[in-house]
Amino acid sequence: MNTQTKNPTRAAHAILLLFCVCLLSGCAVGPDYVRPAAPDWPEWSTADSPAIRSEAGDLGQWWQVFHDPLLDRLIETACQENLDLHIAGLRILESRAQLGIAVGGLYPQQQVIRGGYTHTGLSKHTANTQPGMDMNYGEASLGFDAAWELDLWGKFRRAVEAGRATLDVSVAQYDDILVTLTAEVARTYILIRTLGARLAIARENAAIQKRSLQVAQARFQGGEVSELDESQAKALLNETLAAVPRLQSGLKQARNGLAILLGMLPGQVDAVLTLHEPGTIPQAPGEIAVGAPAQLLRRRPDIRLAERRLAAQCALIGIAKADLYPSFSLFGTIGLRASDAELTFADFPKRSDLGDLWRSDSVEFMGGPSFSWNIFNYGRIKNNVRVQDARFQQLAVDYRNTVLKAAQEVEDAMAAFLMAHEELGHLSESLAAAMRSVELSTVQYREGLVDFQRVLDTQRFQTQVQDLLTSTQGAVALHLIATYKALGGGWEIRSGKDFVSEDIKHEMRTRTDWGHLLAPAK
Repeated sequence: MNTQTKNPTRAAHAILLLFCVCLLSGCAVGPDYVRPAAPDWPEWSTADSPAIRSEAGDLGQWWQVFHDPLLDRLIETACQENLDLHIAGLRILESRAQLGIAVGGLYPQQQVIRGGYTHTGLSKHTANTQPGMDMNYGEASLGFDAAWELDLWGKFRRAVEAGRATLDVSVAQYDDILVTLTAEVARTYILIRTLGARLAIARENAAIQKRSLQVAQARFQGGEVSELDESQAKALLNETLAAVPRLQSGLKQARNGLAILLGMLPGQVDAVLTLHEPGTIPQAPGEIAVGAPAQLLRRRPDIRLAERRLAAQCALIGIAKADLYPSFSLFGTIGLRASDAELTFADFPKRSDLGDLWRSDSVEFMGGPSFSWNIFNYGRIKNNVRVQDARFQQLAVDYRNTVLKAAQEVEDAMAAFLMAHEELGHLSESLAAAMRSVELSTVQYREGLVDFQRVLDTQRFQTQVQDLLTSTQGAVALHLIATYKALGGGWEIRSGKDFVSEDIKHEMRTRTDWGHLLAPAK
């Protein structure tokens, strides 16, 4: 009796000792992630321009530089209602759940309570039957099974590492969509205002040209000029009027695009836009604070996204390398088993009963350590390690490429902003001269000093310059928006807010137990 008790105790001690040794000596195979070094980028190429200031500016809500309350309202609505942003927030919840799965791998992977009842009826003509053998009986069992693959090589720790990096990726994707969304709402809004202003200018010029047509018709009817003046006046008027439906079409499409960004049906945004004076283009400031180039790496979500993908892939190399080594596990099972079969052993003179399931002598158990090693699969496993390493190198190159493209986007946008500002000054002077030319030519035509062609030429030029000036005013604002987008501004608006709205959370809670995963992000 003492020997029977002593052996299981020694076995338990051996298992515990093996577990402690494995736990203490465990190490994570594969490379440890090192963040890529930042490129040496001391200053912007446009640093000599007085309009570009290198001190840090408030890029969290950059659209407020336009001092347009309606634009502020539209962006706030988009951040609450945009459906692409909702999807990005739900992907963060998905990544949280995936991380939970990875963390669960650190603990016993199998923990199963089992139970069952089987009724057996044997054929009397079955081979190896014995006289007196019970051919018809039932059996009940109840037990608990557990198995734990020890993380000796860090496979499960690397999986958690990859899961955390993947969660960071989903947050960076959310921020990247937020940067794009705020810029796209502002861009579409500026486009709507620019098209509205161009439409108003086209109608104003059409009214001027209509009056010139009336003068030409009056002089033709009075016999002072030929019909050519009247025909040319009609041609110019209709040319200007033809631009009206084209601009109206572009305006309608821009409004529809803005509605989708706000999570609305086309047409629902029109009532919101009429709250503001139609045709007014928000004025861009003459200078902007863009910060230092080094800040770009920390601010732009797509750069953070590329870096976090690189970190996740680095952990996957370690997971693949762990398959090169043997895996060690602890397993055990304990349970109760009884049947109502006729027992013929000397120790059991009576027929067993299912009620004996709860007796102490119905206990059965088994347990111990085990290991497995894929010794004949090294070609497959090693090539999988190479696959993961090649993917890591691809992402490393992609990270550097992302940084270079970000630099290009910022430099291009700032250059376009500066050049558009310069162009706007020349066009303003050109328009003033064009308007004076129209005034003088009209007076001279009425006095018969010049022919009507001179009037038509000055009016056509005024129309072109006025339309180009208005387009350039919008372009200045659009290039400023592109600059702020390239700098990665706008995602900070989510600070203090959750990634998923309470309405969506409520809907998800009624369908699934999400536990603490729906708690606001800290």
